[in-house]
Amino acid sequence: MTLKLGVLVSGSGSNLQAILDAIKHDTLDAECRLVVSNKPDAYALTRAREARIPFVALDHKKFAHREAFDRQLVEHLKEAGVECVALAGFMRVLTPLFLESFPNNVVNIHPSLLPAFPGVNAQKQAFDYGVRVTGCTVHFVDNGVDTGPIILQGAVNVEQDDSVENLRDRILKTEHRLFVEGLSLIAQGRVSVKDRRVTIRA
Repeated sequence: MTLKLGVLVSGSGSNLQAILDAIKHDTLDAECRLVVSNKPDAYALTRAREARIPFVALDHKKFAHREAFDRQLVEHLKEAGVECVALAGFMRVLTPLFLESFPNNVVNIHPSLLPAFPGVNAQKQAFDYGVRVTGCTVHFVDNGVDTGPIILQGAVNVEQDDSVENLRDRILKTEHRLFVEGLSLIAQGRVSVKDRRVTIRA
C-alpha cells in the first residue's frame, strides 16, 4: 500500500531529496503529501517547491508554547491526508500531543548508532569521543530524545585522518540510503513493534 507521507524539515533537506528521488524512481512506494518546515527560509522548502510537493512554513517562534505549535502541525498534516511522518532533519522535540496523533508512525533519522550520542551534534560527539565506528539510525519516535525503537542502523568507519566535516558527509550519504530503506519497509507493511523491539518480516 502506498505510504501517505509527511516530511518535517528544518534545514537543507538532503534527506527529503533522497526520499523524493526514491519515490520518483519507484524505489519507495510512497506519496509525499506535505512538507513542513519550522524555518521559513529552509532550503528544503525550495526542494519541495521544485518537486511540486505541497509545503508549509510554520514558524515555531510565533507560537506561545510547543503544544500550540504541534497542534497546528498536526492539523496541516491531517488535512493533507498524511499517515506516516518522517523527520528529515527536523530540529524540534515533538510533544506527546503530536506523537499520539500518529501512533507508531513517526520515523526519525539520527546521525549516530543509538543509543550512543543522542541529541544535537552527534557526529562531533562521536568524533570527539574517539570512536572507531559510528553511523546512523532509523527509529520510531517516542517521548524521549532519540530513544525510540530502532528500525535500521548503518555503520560508518572513522578514519585516522578524518575531520568532523568529512565524517559528517559520509554519515549523511549513509542516512540517505538507510532512511529510504526504512520507509520502504514500513510502506511494505513489514515492520512491527513489540516491547521496544522492532521485527522486520521477510
